[in-house]
Amino acid sequence: MTPTVLATVFTSQVLVNGAISGLVYGLVGMGIVLVYRSTRVINFAVGAMGLPAAGVMALLVIEYGFAYWLALPIALVAGTAFATAMELIVVRRLFNAPRVILLIATIGIAQLALAITMALPQIDQSGASFPLAVGRRFGVGSVELSGGQFSILVIVPIVAVALGWVMTRTAFGRGVAAAADNADLARLSGVSPKTASTIVWTIAGLVSSVSLILIAGSAGGVNQVATLGPATLTRGLVVAVLAGMRSFPRAAIAGVALGVTEAVVRFNNVTDPGRFETYLFVAVIIVVYVQSRRAAGGVEDASTASYSFTPKVKPIPPEIRDRWWVRNLGRIVFCIALAAAAVAPLLTDRPTRPFLYASIACFALGALSVSIITGWSGQLSLGQMAFAGGAALFTGTLVRGITFSIGDVNVQLEAIPFIAAVAIACALSAVAAAVIGLGSLRIRGLLLGVTTFVFAYAAQQDLFHYYVFTGGMQSPIRVPRGTLFGLDLTSQRTYYWVVLGFVALTISVVARLRRRAPGRNQIAVRDNPSSASAYTLNPTRTKLAGFALSGAIAGLGGALLGVLSQNINTTEIFVVQDSLDVVAIAVIGGLGSIAGPVLGALWIKGLPAFFPGNDLVPLFASSIGLLLLLLYFPGGLVQIGYWIRDGFYAFVAKRVTTPEVERPRTVPTRRDTATHATDTDSPAVAAHDVVVSFGGVHAVDGASLSVARGEIVGLIGTNGAGKSTLLNAIGGYLPSQGSIEVLGRDVSRLAAHGRARAGLGRTFQAARLFPELTVRETIMVALEGRHRSSFIGAAVAWPTSGRDERRKSAEAMEIIHFLGLSGFADNAISELSTGTRRIVELAALVALDAKVLCLDEPTAGVAQRESEAFGPLLLAIRKELDASLLIVEHDMPMIMSLSDRIYCLEAGRVIAEGPPDEVRNNPLVVASYLGTDPRAIERSDAR
Repeated sequence: MTPTVLATVFTSQVLVNGAISGLVYGLVGMGIVLVYRSTRVINFAVGAMGLPAAGVMALLVIEYGFAYWLALPIALVAGTAFATAMELIVVRRLFNAPRVILLIATIGIAQLALAITMALPQIDQSGASFPLAVGRRFGVGSVELSGGQFSILVIVPIVAVALGWVMTRTAFGRGVAAAADNADLARLSGVSPKTASTIVWTIAGLVSSVSLILIAGSAGGVNQVATLGPATLTRGLVVAVLAGMRSFPRAAIAGVALGVTEAVVRFNNVTDPGRFETYLFVAVIIVVYVQSRRAAGGVEDASTASYSFTPKVKPIPPEIRDRWWVRNLGRIVFCIALAAAAVAPLLTDRPTRPFLYASIACFALGALSVSIITGWSGQLSLGQMAFAGGAALFTGTLVRGITFSIGDVNVQLEAIPFIAAVAIACALSAVAAAVIGLGSLRIRGLLLGVTTFVFAYAAQQDLFHYYVFTGGMQSPIRVPRGTLFGLDLTSQRTYYWVVLGFVALTISVVARLRRRAPGRNQIAVRDNPSSASAYTLNPTRTKLAGFALSGAIAGLGGALLGVLSQNINTTEIFVVQDSLDVVAIAVIGGLGSIAGPVLGALWIKGLPAFFPGNDLVPLFASSIGLLLLLLYFPGGLVQIGYWIRDGFYAFVAKRVTTPEVERPRTVPTRRDTATHATDTDSPAVAAHDVVVSFGGVHAVDGASLSVARGEIVGLIGTNGAGKSTLLNAIGGYLPSQGSIEVLGRDVSRLAAHGRARAGLGRTFQAARLFPELTVRETIMVALEGRHRSSFIGAAVAWPTSGRDERRKSAEAMEIIHFLGLSGFADNAISELSTGTRRIVELAALVALDAKVLCLDEPTAGVAQRESEAFGPLLLAIRKELDASLLIVEHDMPMIMSLSDRIYCLEAGRVIAEGPPDEVRNNPLVVASYLGTDPRAIERSDAR
């Protein structure tokens, strides 16, 4: 009898087959969880790392006649050794790199594993079955198991239990978890994070080897395993996400549930075999969104996921900064390169060359979209070519025309011109990218990579077959070229020049956006969302703009590539591998740069075509090239050009004797000052009964304070008393109970950027600011609080946009001169000392024109002599801004001499409040914080 549940039909055999497949998915997912728990890296090579083991196993048993149980340990050692070697050679060298970079490195490791496996003798020619596939079959009632399935049923639970026990029940497992959560604390406990990483990758290699040998036994051969990469990895990633990237038992359960669900769905839906991939994508979107709502639970550590691996450029020497050729060097190089590209088809008589050149240009656009979303926004997308494919197919639909039904009514849309179709497709790609990124906004970088990878595979297997994309046609799908403003596009050479024009225009627009506010804002949000919010930027809106821009550019590249191909075979183009290729193109060229995607596309897509008979070129143009660039040229190929440019500038500057004129320090002129509608009789800040809880523990427990207009209020207390937490609650960086008013306005329901717009300025303990921006750019970001720049205006070079940019630059320089930062204007924040960064923070508050300044330990990490100068500087800024100050500070002489009133916190509660002398002598304060030693609150030179 065949059971039926909710109109779904299945058999016992279907359920058992699904459960067995699910065990393998669970094992792959546990490998992902293992590496993530230990190193905070999502290992995209977890499945492929076992390919060498499966290849060696097949080679030994099938080709050389080894006994199965003799070949098995040799194969496992080979696979495990490969994983260990990759950790020592690649992962260890990139140990302190951002986690996103390590994730990209694992893609290169996966490609290398496949290349090594396929290079084994006879592997690619062997047609023999894998050993376990031909073993005896087992029958239990109506259920029958193959040898491979029986092995999975026995081995996977054993491996899962052993893995879970080692990682959760042993001192080693706890030490590994500690190394991932807090490397410094782990070192103090005697655990080496690097050694722990090596051991974990070794175990992951063993698990992957077991997984791939079992899959090969079930699939019938290593050749079949090589083609299972995206499908198996997709399911392993889904399992890991369902397990919260932490739980081994949940991964095992999720794997079995996924396998059974897939078996039942496929058994009942044989007409649309790819539909299940779409279901997986929807499930991942939902799970990631739910986990993003619990971001405090630690699904993603923002500090380890931040991304700043872009090419580095030295400041232009001041002696030559104003030379016209220096200001326009980028434009000059761009025009020369564009002219060379335009002439290239005329220098060859091979008819395929214009097609190749146009293909390289289209992939460069795809890589440019990666450069924006990853290099600018810090989010990793592994599905850009899925957006491109959707745009290409939809462009074909619009150019051909389409007929569809709404109920009983047939609707026919006439064909539209090529340029209009491309524009509509790009717009829809932008919307799709923004919608897909929306679920991952609260989690930085890595889980967006998972979401977009699953989306790319779902698009390849299912979405691209929808009627709206195919018009009912079978693959390959015809995409006519048509004309462009009367220009016939059938000629390959003519169409190449059209593509080149689109690429040149896109690069010009993107370069302009990067120089102006939209690009600065993207990088500010990437580097430090908290500080960006303090300068009135909305991180969510800014990231969505980056998603949309990258989606539009990917759509443009895809539409042009689809029309170039004229016949789209979705099994050969716009596949998952293409999405991984454009990531490699962006990284090899120089992630975050404008020229990098073009250089990377020439490297990866051009070299194999220009040297078709060389077996090494494809390797250096993919896995090995990607890994070498990451290891030794992290800034990409464009970094080499920057080094040459910087050296040339330095050479010329030495021969120029024109001194730089230091401008006098003048009070900056405040224009376009943000207006804050306030009640002038109300306090600057009023916080009532504020409560902040973490896991049921009250870090702030009913604290209340107020700051009068023009007043300086100090907030003191022991470490852990809740001072910074209270400041974060006032600033909107933590959810809290109670009420908070700023300048007479209730801001309790506003996010951090909304409170900044209400007049609240904020500095932070670490003073990180935006490491990749210059001092001038950082202050210009803060100036956005006074006058918001237009994204569209910057993109189309609207005259008012240019005037606004020049005005912001001039205002930034006025503030820089006022605070004595002239020598650092074009230095990156990451190059500055802590004391200088503190001054830049204050300069940004001047630019913001904030009326309430919440300063969190403004002298932390600053030398004593510099900290003593901060008091007069804060007084000068208060006078300049007519502002009120709320200061958390451990420098007792400074805070006591500077403040009009003092609050003292203990265990999240206010235990004393009043003038400095009164609080200093309060018995509760003395007992809790100051103690009886007068040196704690006075220095001999404090007065």
